[in-house]
Amino acid sequence: MKYLITGLGNIGDEYANTRHNIGFIIADALAQDLGVRFTSDRLASRAEVRFRGRSIVIIKPSTYMNLSGKAYRYWLTQENIPIENSLVIVDDLDLEPGVLRMKTKGSGGSHNGLNHIIETLGHNNFPRLRVGIGSNFARGFQVDYVLGRFTRDEEKIFLERIPFAIEMIKSFISAGATNTMNAYNNR
Repeated sequence: MKYLITGLGNIGDEYANTRHNIGFIIADALAQDLGVRFTSDRLASRAEVRFRGRSIVIIKPSTYMNLSGKAYRYWLTQENIPIENSLVIVDDLDLEPGVLRMKTKGSGGSHNGLNHIIETLGHNNFPRLRVGIGSNFARGFQVDYVLGRFTRDEEKIFLERIPFAIEMIKSFISAGATNTMNAYNNR
């Protein structure tokens, strides 16, 4: 069995450690936890590893957030991975900082990366791990907020929650989305 784990974010130093790049941050932590490194590949940085008898491909799209669907679809097709064996890791304004929720489908809301994936696939039936970043910004300042760096308090929250996110991803791979949602979504 093969799995695709896609952390959404933007490439470049100016986006490193921003709220919008939490998908990249968790993908990096997962790769480190599994003992693999990313290499530059087509449309993404890519790492591959075996975990509990399964082949795992982890990508961080190099297409920038607004074109994430290109890399996601390319690697699904290239690796011949069924959509239910893929997981997109994405920041979410509607959840408080550090709250983690897995879903098997849903709209993209105001998230351009998710919306591009939905547009590229033609449907919204793909698993995702939503990572809360909160919405502590004044009206009209959403872009500044999501592209802003974490506060010290937020940083502390995320450092504590990243191992839990990795645990959820490993559960998704070994037990599936439904079992993972039942076990973890209210923790």
